[in-house]
Amino acid sequence: MSTPIPAQHGHSEACCNIPPIVSGPYDVKGTYETLSGYKTYVTGPSDTTKGLITVYDIFGYYPQTLQGADILASSGTTKYKVFIPDWFDGEPAELAWLPPDTEEKAEKLSGFFKRFPPGVIASLLPGYVKDVSDKYPEIKEWAIIGYCWGGKVASLVAAAPENPFKAGVSIHPAMVDPKDAEGIKIPFALLASKNEDAESVKKFGDGLKVPKHIETFSDQIHGWMAARANLEDERVASEYKRGYSVVLDFLSAHL
Repeated sequence: MSTPIPAQHGHSEACCNIPPIVSGPYDVKGTYETLSGYKTYVTGPSDTTKGLITVYDIFGYYPQTLQGADILASSGTTKYKVFIPDWFDGEPAELAWLPPDTEEKAEKLSGFFKRFPPGVIASLLPGYVKDVSDKYPEIKEWAIIGYCWGGKVASLVAAAPENPFKAGVSIHPAMVDPKDAEGIKIPFALLASKNEDAESVKKFGDGLKVPKHIETFSDQIHGWMAARANLEDERVASEYKRGYSVVLDFLSAHL
């Protein structure tokens, strides 16, 4: 078992121990299982008692998102079992739909959001966590992480009466609504890009009455930690890595 590298020169310990970011084809570290009826990407050690449910962005199982899950699983001082269920049943949105600058693309994107409203997925998560806990009873504590559309899901379930999570993270979230923050009762982090509405992000942070971390990565686009991350760009790869370091530090403090 490797020994974690101490924090140095202002970097967190998580940052020091995140492996080099892969910009080309990525070989995943995990496997796929069927859990609670959903195909699920599973990664991380078998001896941990802490689990993360990741809600991907609208583009599904992109390599950048799977690499992020592998980073979260094993790069911090605390190790996690990470699960990414396929809520879209193999039919994610297509990158070609963005920007929705034609009637056809706008219709496809609108239809996708109508088919998979965040509130419906949020309502399914408590049952999903229960079923996964039955399969993995060694996991005693859970956190949720969501990207883009999944970031909205994370904020909704974190505010729901039936919330199985002890911490939540919303990364470059879609549909930021300060009202969602009012009901959140668990430690919560929001990592925004330059494309989220700054006033909404600020009001969301101000509305949180729990331990929190609110940070804007001001030169990064919506999606820089998931499917839209151009990891061949040195600056994007650096901020991708730093973003995961921030998440690991937050989870280490609150889970």
